[in-house]
Amino acid sequence: MAGALIAGLCDKSADGTGAKAAICQPGDIHVVDLNAESLQHLQSKFGVITSQQIDEQLRSADVIVLAVKPQQMREVAEKLAPHINKQLIISIAAGIRFNDLSRWLNHYQTIVRTMPNMPALINQGITGMYAAPNVNEEQRAIADAVLRAVGATVWLDDEAMLDPLTAISGSGPAYVFYFIEAMQRAAEEMGFTAEQGRQLAMATFKGAAQMANDSTEPVATLRQRVTSKGGTTHAAITSMEHSGIADAIVEALKAASKRSQELGDEFGA
Repeated sequence: MAGALIAGLCDKSADGTGAKAAICQPGDIHVVDLNAESLQHLQSKFGVITSQQIDEQLRSADVIVLAVKPQQMREVAEKLAPHINKQLIISIAAGIRFNDLSRWLNHYQTIVRTMPNMPALINQGITGMYAAPNVNEEQRAIADAVLRAVGATVWLDDEAMLDPLTAISGSGPAYVFYFIEAMQRAAEEMGFTAEQGRQLAMATFKGAAQMANDSTEPVATLRQRVTSKGGTTHAAITSMEHSGIADAIVEALKAASKRSQELGDEFGA
């Protein structure tokens, strides 16, 4: 995810409305990582400044993005704490709550929590964002610009909503892949080659998702238009309803949200 953010921040490609300026230059980005190989890769690919140690150089930073695994956050935050003074802290670690991160940072509170998802890797992500009460409007705008480098953003007034957001969009790409897998399997069982099944499933998902995104009508209305009573689609939807597919999906997402809450308790303990 750190690599995706760096690529998005430095991107100067056209976006359909003309050339867009990069949010920042590679030389403005300082990457700290213990893994020398990872640092070499990022330096070679993007031209960023790299270091293997958290030190006083970070005092001059405007923004610090914590792109580390949740189980590593406490150690990183405690090492970072002596070098924090006025920086905006952006966390992209799942499950690490504001109060815990603030505590590890010697009660520093200029923090924005975020939850991006996997399509950020191709600049098509969506990120849920929550700002601590003392984060000002300028800092919110900065945080928004950083995460918009890899897709859309949704701001939340209640930090607790990051748990269900994680269930919906954070984990969401896996649900899409799961359904595509099932479609491919069905295609093969009905006689198509694996490549044909993949092509049919992928094009159908991409096209339907684009239609839903572009339409001003509810998704339910679009579904009903494809579902002629007594037809093939009606047979499929009826089978799914009899199997309780919609209810199972809703319950699955609630389970994911509950697990996100549990992880927050575990990581913050």
